[in-house]
Amino acid sequence: MKDHFQLRISDILRRKHFDQVKIVAGEDGMQRIVKWVHVVEVTNIEKLLNGHELILSTGVAWKDSEGLFVSVLRQLIKNEAAGLCLELGTYLSKIPDEVVRIANEHGFPIIIFEKVVPFVEITQDIHSVLINQQYQLISDLENYSQTLNKSLLGTESYQEILQFFQDEINIPVIFKLKGKEYEYYPEINRQQQKKLLGIIQDQTNQDQKICAYVPIHLFGQEFAELHIVANDYYISDYELMIMDRTSTALAQHLLRDLFVEEKKRVEEFEWLNGWLEGEYRSDLLYEKLAEHDMTSKINEGLVLICKYSNVKGKMNQDATYLKLLFRSILEQQGFAVFLVEKRNQIVFILLNQRVKKNYKERVIKAIETIKASDFIKKQPSSLYVGVGKIVHKITELHKSYETAKETIRIQDKMTKNETYHFYEDLHLYRLISMMNHHIDLHEIVGEYLEPVIQYDHKHNGKLLETLKVFLECNGSKQETANKLFIVRQTLYHRLKKLESLLGKDFMDHEKRIAIEFMLLVDDYLSSSIENRKYNAK
Repeated sequence: MKDHFQLRISDILRRKHFDQVKIVAGEDGMQRIVKWVHVVEVTNIEKLLNGHELILSTGVAWKDSEGLFVSVLRQLIKNEAAGLCLELGTYLSKIPDEVVRIANEHGFPIIIFEKVVPFVEITQDIHSVLINQQYQLISDLENYSQTLNKSLLGTESYQEILQFFQDEINIPVIFKLKGKEYEYYPEINRQQQKKLLGIIQDQTNQDQKICAYVPIHLFGQEFAELHIVANDYYISDYELMIMDRTSTALAQHLLRDLFVEEKKRVEEFEWLNGWLEGEYRSDLLYEKLAEHDMTSKINEGLVLICKYSNVKGKMNQDATYLKLLFRSILEQQGFAVFLVEKRNQIVFILLNQRVKKNYKERVIKAIETIKASDFIKKQPSSLYVGVGKIVHKITELHKSYETAKETIRIQDKMTKNETYHFYEDLHLYRLISMMNHHIDLHEIVGEYLEPVIQYDHKHNGKLLETLKVFLECNGSKQETANKLFIVRQTLYHRLKKLESLLGKDFMDHEKRIAIEFMLLVDDYLSSSIENRKYNAK
């Protein structure tokens, strides 16, 4: 602990010009910290204070009113001023009893100069001390940061960082990884641990600044928490600053550890490929799961596939971060996560660990959180997420895998304004995909839509778009015109043309259903052509 960073009232009383002062109230506040000195001769001072100022005054602004004096005192206390130094004789002859009582109640020092003193020299003297302290603080902070950064290169555990931090501040440090027990530096007995936990869990202690807390975030989530506890004095700015530097170093080290751990997992989990292909009996699978502390009670699961585009070979490091991001958020949603990387896809096996069966709700929440992360927002690459159907036997996980792959395949061919992550939500697209394997869909689409497509191509028209919107609006002309941003007369002209091309019965029930289905097929086929052109580039 570097005491010189905490200039207190008791230190100032040993400076020149304070050798003949008298403390008339607030002797309990001698350890209040002083960060600056102000000369104040006004009664409305709340907006002038930032906290920890020592106030010098002659009291001229409230010399005739005890009420004003009390008001000024309460403002000083409310805004956490360090203390009040008053010059008696020129304007004030005594300190009212009510002022003394309030100051004693709050431990707020009131110091009396019984003779005229040079306020300018006092401010210069104390400010020089404070400024020198700031220079020393910056120098020590830089030295700490450099030493910490160098040590990171050879540090094997986060415990070394925490011990280095505790050695520097020489007060208790408490650290906790999410889901783990509290760790204490230096080591202390259980009774002392309980006492420190009581201090950090009492929010009023945070407000009183006798302890401090910094969350350590990874992947947009709180991964760990770091606390320091002074208990018998205010936490200093220096301690807060190096705490911030230390939390950054811890985040970097923990992230590095996660990268290393993730690479080991990939090497160790070759058996997952066999699981995805349906090659293992249940007894062998549970044996493998037991090696990873999974119980035999887990039966339900599903497969999620994340597909990303490789941008100029940059994706190796990003893919590792992506795996960590998905794993962290999916685990928070109650899934045990195993993964396999295949070319530009990451296959996640999700096993339910919660009693509730709301799989879809939890997966949706995870996907939304991932897509909202800064990492995904900054990526120039495309990201697709496909989720297979839920299976209730771990030996049938290959079925979820196949449907997840089908979801990704269909997503590649869907229009850009539609996103379906779940196989169960694809409905007609699943039917289109199956039909595409057996018949010529282009020929069938042509039977229904060729006249409209040819007309648009020849006249640069928008009949196909109009047809889609008209059907989406269930034949409402007003709603269709509004969505297309055209006047009703233009819409009537287009609908008349559609009747001439498709027949006046195109809105009859069965024919309408067929046309709507063919529009989906056309979107599917058009997207496939665009993807082929894009991939050929």
